[in-house]
Amino acid sequence: MRSLDFTVELFRSAEEFLKSSRLQEVSCLVLDVQLPGMSGLQLQSHLAERGYRIPIIFITASPNEGTRARALDAGAVDFLPKPFTEQALLKGIRSALGLSPEE
Repeated sequence: MRSLDFTVELFRSAEEFLKSSRLQEVSCLVLDVQLPGMSGLQLQSHLAERGYRIPIIFITASPNEGTRARALDAGAVDFLPKPFTEQALLKGIRSALGLSPEE
């Protein structure tokens, strides 16, 4: 993502992200459904309850239609089962940022 001129920041957990000073600056989150501590879906809910409207792309090694539906119904931009292609992730990120597919 950095090679495509996106600014990237990594966090070890949802809790670490929530404690960071970057919360107000984030334009898009790429979250695994399964995170240590708070899950990706719990983070999505937590952010929504506090008025944060950050576009989220979920990734998962354990795709489940119920989980997918829950994430998308709650506003996720995309839900990608692993393994996924670079193009699929990039498409989701561009969509989340409101960019055209070619930018």
